[in-house]
Order: sequence, then C-alpha cells, then structure tokens
Amino acid sequence: MGPLEGIRIVEVAGIGPGPFCAMMLSDMGADVLRVDRADRVRGGGGASFDLLNRGRRSIGVDLKNPEGVALVLDLVAKADGLVEGFRPGVMEKLGLGPDACLARNPRLVYGRMTGWGQDGPMAKAAGHDINYIALAGALDPIGRAGGAPVPPLNLVGDFGGGGLMLAFGMACALVERQRSGKGQVVDAAMVDGAAILMTMFHGFRQGGLWKDERGTNMLDTGAWFYDVYECKDGEYVSIGSIEPQFCKQLLELTGLADQDMPHQMDMARWPETKERLKEVFLRKTRDEWCAIMEGTDVCFAPVLSMSEAPAHPHLRARETFVEKDGFVQPAPAPRFSRTAPGIQGPPAVPGQHTDAALADWGVGADAIAKLRGSGAIA
Repeated sequence: MGPLEGIRIVEVAGIGPGPFCAMMLSDMGADVLRVDRADRVRGGGGASFDLLNRGRRSIGVDLKNPEGVALVLDLVAKADGLVEGFRPGVMEKLGLGPDACLARNPRLVYGRMTGWGQDGPMAKAAGHDINYIALAGALDPIGRAGGAPVPPLNLVGDFGGGGLMLAFGMACALVERQRSGKGQVVDAAMVDGAAILMTMFHGFRQGGLWKDERGTNMLDTGAWFYDVYECKDGEYVSIGSIEPQFCKQLLELTGLADQDMPHQMDMARWPETKERLKEVFLRKTRDEWCAIMEGTDVCFAPVLSMSEAPAHPHLRARETFVEKDGFVQPAPAPRFSRTAPGIQGPPAVPGQHTDAALADWGVGADAIAKLRGSGAIA
C-alpha cells in the first residue's frame, strides 16, 4: 500500500539505472510491468539474484514485430508512465518514441535514462558510469593525495545521478500532471545528475574553501578528523568529527586530549596529526574501538562489509535489510508514516508473467493467443 499505489508504469527493460528507477517506483507501490525482449525468454528460473529487478512482472515482447510494438502502445495507453534507457533515437526507431506514445496517451510521463543526455555532441556515444562522473567533475576529487581518482563503484552515476534522478523526475511530473492534466518527457542524464550532486563542492571551491588537489580538503581524506583508520586486527573504523565539540571528544577518547595537539583547522599540520591518529587506532581492534566510541558524539562507525552490515544491531532494529525469497537485500527507502512501501515480489525472469500480466492490463485471451501465434510475444 505504498504512496504510488494505483500508478501503472511500463518499463522497457534495460540495465543499471533504468531498472533501479523502476525498482524504486515499484517499492513505492507502483504496478511496474517490465517489457523484456522476446529472444531473452528461455523458460525456467535462474534470475532471482538480480535484485534490481525485484517487484515487477515481466512480459516477453518482440519489439521488431509490428504487432509487438502495437501491443506496447496499447499498454502505454493505459499507463501513467514509461521508463526507457536506450541511446537517443532507439525508441523512435522502434516506433515507441515520445511522440508516438504521447499521441496514444497525452497524460503519459515518459522517462528517459541516458548517460550523456538526449542532445549534445556526445549524446549518441557509448559510455558507462565511470565516464559520466569523470566528465561531470565528480570523479576527479575522489581519492587520496598523490594517488589516482578512485571510482566509487557505480553509485554516483548509475544509481545516484541516474536512477534516483529519474525516479524523482517522474514523481515530480506525476504531481504536475494532477494540475495540468498533461504528461511530458523527463530527460534524466547521468552526467547531469552527477554534476548536481557536486553543487556544494562547486560553492566551496568558488568560495576559496576547496582546493583542486585531491586528498587535501576536509571531506576528501585530507583532514585527520574525517577519514578511515586501520585497527589492530586489520579492520577499519570511520571518523567524521568535523564540529569542534565532536573533535574534542575524539581526542578525549583516543587519549590525545592531554597532549600538545595542533588546532583542528591547522591544515598545514593535518598530515602530521593524521599520523598520530593512525598510530593510536592501531593499538586496538575494531570491536574494541566500537566499545569505546560507538554511540558517542565522536561521529564514529565501524567500516562494515556488505556481509556484515545487515547484522549490525542498529540496522537490524530499523530493518534496513530484509530477507525475502531467500535473499538478504536492502529494504525499500525512504519510509512513510501511513503508506508503507514494500517489495512486491522476487525478481522475474524474462517473460515469466506474460499471459497473466497482459490479462491484468486488459488484454483478452484471444488477443494473447493471436499475439503468441504471430511471434509478437513469448
């Protein structure tokens, strides 16, 4: 009974940020119908670990078959939104571009997910997360002094700057539609999303508070009070003691408060002070430091692996991770006081729900049989 209950979305299957957007919409209660390529339908199981595909049903459609395209347009006529993640022009060539879809359903919110955007000199070039965040200026600052930039998995481009931005954009367009009664196209580009995530740092740099040399600033591991430290057992802890009162407690709990320590913001002595912290943290194990600092105002947390995180008492208490269909996975987020989101089902294999889902979307049994006979669905 999530906040998007009653909203219907057609998802033209893709990879990465498109499925993440569709997962977010499904977790919030939308009925998302994934259109997979007919040649991917093999029967049987085997895709249940692909958690990005959770919560949606799948139909297998041949989008090179005119009857398959007509079927998708029929679904679009009944939908509130569409999500696609192809290069610019691909959906138009299929006969499923915005003009064709909005002609069938003027109230449709048409969500487009690309790396470079729908226009611009690089719009039709291939790329991946690492390229989009590099061009946007989001990759260069991530890393330690004297080292190369470190790609932050594909969190910043694919998921933060891509899938989440598209989900936000579609939600905004659905709200606006309530006033205007009209649909529109949402152009979500990972290069744009990665750039807007850097807004605060652009302000810092132009205000003289940020240097281009990576690993020398307060939030990029330059500061001794904002970094990760290795412990006696080879594990790590994170420290984020930015505020003076938090930094004071850090010094107290590490036993450094009574020593001659430089001022917190003496940037010239940051490297020297960091070496002193490194030596201190190596004296105890991660668990020993947790016993000393966890729950204090030091701004502290152990650095947990993906296998460790679900077992942490705080995350267990909040049910941040759930086990569903045999897989431990992040629970839907954010949370709502009345309309609780939820995982609607396990990841579907391509074409798993073709007949049942089409029937639920108003396609009759005779029409389904005809579509199967023509090869338009699988």
